[in-house]
Amino acid sequence: MTTARALPLIVPPVAPKLIATDLDGTLLRSDGTLSDRTRTALAAAERAGIRVVLVTGRPPRRVPDLLATIGPHYVIAANGAAVHAPDGTLAHMSPIRPLAATRLITRMRRAIPGVTFAVEYDKNFGHESAYPTWSFGEETAEPVGTAGELLTRIPGRPVLKILAHHPTLPLDDFYQQARQSAGSSAETTHSTGLSLVEFSAPRVTKATTLLAWSRRLGVGSHEIAAFGDMPNDLPMLTAVGHSYAMANAHPDVLEAARHHAPANDEDGVAQVLERFVDTLVQRPSRHIPMWTVWDGSADPADPADAADPADAADPLG
Repeated sequence: MTTARALPLIVPPVAPKLIATDLDGTLLRSDGTLSDRTRTALAAAERAGIRVVLVTGRPPRRVPDLLATIGPHYVIAANGAAVHAPDGTLAHMSPIRPLAATRLITRMRRAIPGVTFAVEYDKNFGHESAYPTWSFGEETAEPVGTAGELLTRIPGRPVLKILAHHPTLPLDDFYQQARQSAGSSAETTHSTGLSLVEFSAPRVTKATTLLAWSRRLGVGSHEIAAFGDMPNDLPMLTAVGHSYAMANAHPDVLEAARHHAPANDEDGVAQVLERFVDTLVQRPSRHIPMWTVWDGSADPADPADAADPADAADPLG
């Protein structure tokens, strides 16, 4: 992550219908807290009719804590592999197929000796014994075993994300090798700045899930504003009409985003949201209802769903 620097704050003349925001390094401050200013700005946006969705690489097991901290919003978790309703209910999943996961790990071991793995399930987390403990979180991760055992020990357990770590390779080198090994069999990204690479199912990203979900609300990509700071945000930022890189963002994100926002520790998202709400007060417009429910009928990774012309006329719920 880069050092924060001053950037001009640019706000479109018409407020978006939907806000999609990353969490760590974006909406949350560096200590993991949500500032009072940001909390107030989120509530004001919702009251003005702008839907807010949290889009994060964090796994489903973290969603209850996120909602307790931030408040009731839809959450797209695990880089797009899971969607949670505002009450925390898991509404939709796009897991990695077991055979594809096994082949991915086999290729990675062959190409990058020394790599270790962890697996994010729909409800908990498993890891190999050599996988670094700093990634576990506060709770004890279960189960522990080889990658093959983690994928097959409990049949039917959905695997939403695979994480790979290398103890010596620099992140850029590890990421490039991992991406080459995965090819088109998985989406490959990184988000921590550490030598840690993340995999999800093919065509499952923050962008694919966000766009599939918003289509069911009758919201076009040009009507979405998205905020992010790391490479796993790039698909989302390049897919929407109004993209904002935080001033503390990764250089690739700063280059790709159409607009810039102040750093996360300066409540950058809140500053932009406040401008959006002011725009609506000055120029009222019709916005979508605050809550609707994902019924699980569409698969964001399925091109057939993405191409369905009925999507725009079939809001969720």
